[in-house]
Amino acid sequence: MQPRVTDETQAPDDAQPAPSAIWGGRFASGPSAVMEAINASIGFDKRLYRQDIAGSRAHAAMLVAVGLLTEADGQAIDQGLARILTEIDSGVFPFSTRLEDIHMNVETRLKDLIGEAAGRLHTARSRNDQVATDFRLWIRDAIDFVDGALATLQHTLIDRAEEYAATVMPGFTHLQTAQPVTLGHHLLAYVEMLGRDRGRFADARARLNECPLGSAALAGTGFPIDRFMTAQALGFDRPCANSLDGVSDRDFALEYLAAASVCAIHLSRLAEELVVWTSAQFAFVRLPDAYSTGSSIMPQKRNPDAAELVRAKAGRVIGALNSLLVVMKGLPLAYSKDMQDDKEPVFEATDTLELCLAAMTGMIAHMTADPVRLRAAAGQGFTTATDLADWLVRRLGTPFRDAHAVAGRLVRLAETRGVGLEELSLAEMQTIEPRLTEEAAAVLSVDASVQARTSYGGTAPERVRAACQAARERFARPAP
Repeated sequence: MQPRVTDETQAPDDAQPAPSAIWGGRFASGPSAVMEAINASIGFDKRLYRQDIAGSRAHAAMLVAVGLLTEADGQAIDQGLARILTEIDSGVFPFSTRLEDIHMNVETRLKDLIGEAAGRLHTARSRNDQVATDFRLWIRDAIDFVDGALATLQHTLIDRAEEYAATVMPGFTHLQTAQPVTLGHHLLAYVEMLGRDRGRFADARARLNECPLGSAALAGTGFPIDRFMTAQALGFDRPCANSLDGVSDRDFALEYLAAASVCAIHLSRLAEELVVWTSAQFAFVRLPDAYSTGSSIMPQKRNPDAAELVRAKAGRVIGALNSLLVVMKGLPLAYSKDMQDDKEPVFEATDTLELCLAAMTGMIAHMTADPVRLRAAAGQGFTTATDLADWLVRRLGTPFRDAHAVAGRLVRLAETRGVGLEELSLAEMQTIEPRLTEEAAAVLSVDASVQARTSYGGTAPERVRAACQAARERFARPAP
């Protein structure tokens, strides 16, 4: 995505002008220390610096084009902003909490570099439309990054699904063994989930791609600006159609967090499976040392902590969504200072989701399955009883409800004798249904069960391999 700005270079307070130099003409005195502390957002919104500078450069170019800024001033502003970008990238920019936010920090530094021409940059805009534009650009970049990370995880899952296309394992409902499936089929289920996640992010991106710049504080501006020019320069599809909505809308952030929350839930479900599968009681898969930890007291322990933390961190992403929903629920139009608290939840959710995607991709790429253990578990719990009922329907024309009852009685018989269905003799089976044959007995193996599931989307190995190929095509990686 973009470099994370986390280290604050704090200049001495007396080296920076007080906020009253920027907005304080109406006030007889400056803000209290408490007001400065609660009002400042530079500690987190400096992460918007790339987007803020890009928006300012586009705005300045538009002001030149419509005659509101001279070519000389426009060039000075553009060069000054380019230098500020380099300073922030290199970690030498003097961020100051007394300048409140990223916008004022950049503008003040620009004035240091080019003089009074910097003051003309804010013509026909407000911090209200400026931050709304910055935030949309940031979330758009975040979506693009997450989409790439999701695609990488999808293709990692597809690779492993192809590898385990014929590896039989138990399928579960209610966490009870149900029917045999293949591990490849199971992994492809998550490919589909992540594909829907990508679709939700793409939908959110399409809706957010309108430019608030030029909405000014709330009412638009009397200057002859060209909002379509700045929208195009910043890669938006169009300007926001209503200036009030342009500065006060945060639907795009809520939609992004909603998509992130669903995605985090999907990762959490997969993480839960890994936690269960790596337990000694299941022992279906083994995670590498790089994604496991030990115990400070029990030498034998091998804990799937990476998976457990992915499972836990879904709560942080969901919490971010809830936080912003509560912030926005009672706000009238247009901008209110409450909306300064929109960014931290988005930033935290993004960092969390990116980390979870990276961890899950690593675990899936390097996990090792135990085919023998999986196959043995697939046969426990009479998992092929449905195959027997299906045979009665298919070969003898028995109504399914009657066939279901016959299979159930056979399960009870096997259970009382302490054996599996496939271990009953034909003579024993015929005490329940005399028409059963050796052919019926043959359907009771787990291999026969999965091979029979050839319907579209089924678990038969041939279907899984075909589904892998189709998934590679459907879920193409985004262009770099």
